[in-house]
Amino acid sequence: MKRFTQLIRELETSNKTNDKIAALISYFTEAADPDKPYVIAMFTGKRPRRPVNTALIRLWATELARIPDWLFAESYHSVGDLSETIALVLPPPTRLSNRPLHEWIQDLQALHLQTEAEKKQFILSAWDSLDTQERFIFNKLISGNFRIGVSAKMLVNALARQSGTESSKIMHSIMGKWEPSAINFAELTSGAHVNTDNSWPYPFCLAYALENAPEALGSPGEWQAEWKWDGIRGQIIKRNGELFIWSRGEELVTAQFPELHFLAAELPDGTVLDGEILSIKDGNVQAFSILQQRLNRKTISKAQLLSAPVGFYSYDLLEYAGADLRSETLTYRRSVLEQVTGQLKTKGIVIPSPVVAFGNWEELAMLRESARQLNSEGIMLKKLDSLYHAGRNRGDWWKWKINPYTVDTVMIYAQKGSGRRAGYYTDYTFAVRDGDQLITVAKAYSGLTDKEIKEVNSFVLKNAVEKFGPVRTVKPELVFEIAFEGIAESKRHKAGLALRFPRIARWRKDKKADEINTLDDLRQLLHSTL
Repeated sequence: MKRFTQLIRELETSNKTNDKIAALISYFTEAADPDKPYVIAMFTGKRPRRPVNTALIRLWATELARIPDWLFAESYHSVGDLSETIALVLPPPTRLSNRPLHEWIQDLQALHLQTEAEKKQFILSAWDSLDTQERFIFNKLISGNFRIGVSAKMLVNALARQSGTESSKIMHSIMGKWEPSAINFAELTSGAHVNTDNSWPYPFCLAYALENAPEALGSPGEWQAEWKWDGIRGQIIKRNGELFIWSRGEELVTAQFPELHFLAAELPDGTVLDGEILSIKDGNVQAFSILQQRLNRKTISKAQLLSAPVGFYSYDLLEYAGADLRSETLTYRRSVLEQVTGQLKTKGIVIPSPVVAFGNWEELAMLRESARQLNSEGIMLKKLDSLYHAGRNRGDWWKWKINPYTVDTVMIYAQKGSGRRAGYYTDYTFAVRDGDQLITVAKAYSGLTDKEIKEVNSFVLKNAVEKFGPVRTVKPELVFEIAFEGIAESKRHKAGLALRFPRIARWRKDKKADEINTLDDLRQLLHSTL
């Protein structure tokens, strides 16, 4: 636990990639082997079910600290992180423990079968044996929420350097289903277990955003253009008679999409397709908001099957007849993909993602402008001789997205951030005008520079007019341009609509609050997209 606590401290106090990678390498070199798989699991989002309700943890902490709930709430609002607040308010420990990380995690997982009284006794005893920083980490183990700025790619690079194993092999190894308690570090990093599970997916090949004009890419004849679809990136795997569907978020989602289950009978064994799960009706791709009706549901109703039928536009063929095709060129993989999908008896549900034919870059730029009419986000550009690499490889694949929608709004609520941003108001709610009223339409916390964040924070401190827990109502004076990718009707929002991927495009210091957009403006935009 002490060594893991040191690692978290090093990661949180640095914003340089090389320093974080060095800290990870040092940890995986020095830490006890049984701890390492658990750390990899945590950093790749494999969170176990929470063993204790957050409300109980908070109640026990206030009791132990002998403080009223209102004082704890004020402390929480000031600190901005529940785990850290609890660690700070608790009395000093009477003893210190040197138990390893994996034992703490295993004991927490065992709490699921225990009574509330037994859970309380264990938690209080743990707090009494850990220092403040270790308590903070222990509380994070309960919630499973480690937001420390370590991407999967960063973790893989560190593991590759530490173990001397190829990064692509490690990326492949840590994806999918594996239990930290059932595998050792050497097996995990060597990929010795990869072929033991029929469902094993491959690391996804990703693209960089195209920042310059496409003419800089050279001859158009060297590139394949496809529409960039807005759905759920996934892999369909058929091995040894079993079908598996994985999302890019490493979730097994086979049960959620029964329309694709025919592939268990029709797709050849040893086949892995990469592509996009989309809602497709009458041959047309529907908006992502319609696909959302189908996500994260244990059961799918007949009405949902009719209103949001699912299909799969395949981008690539990663495995065929049990052979790994990722080292073949895109041209070859595409030709085999078309053969495989063309032989399916059930037509129109699983097809290759359409190629966009173009003669020159200017023509492709014009075609790109029509992307929204197809519910596409823009154009994907893939070099015809590119291999299917793990993660991003600059120069092979590019995403050329259409410009986002924008709307001028006024900030009306602010809340403090978490982690390094806990001392500043960085989470904002924005509104547009509806007659004489202001109607909230979006929340956003990204897009401002550090200097601008400090300016906004100063404004909030001086102009807060009401307080609702951690939220401050502020004078509606600061105007921000909000960028977003799409708009849809929504019964959950007061405005009757929802913006997709809202973020701050810029602070409009040149505009006053009475110049912002109206709700009617957004409704007109919604109708124009239908």
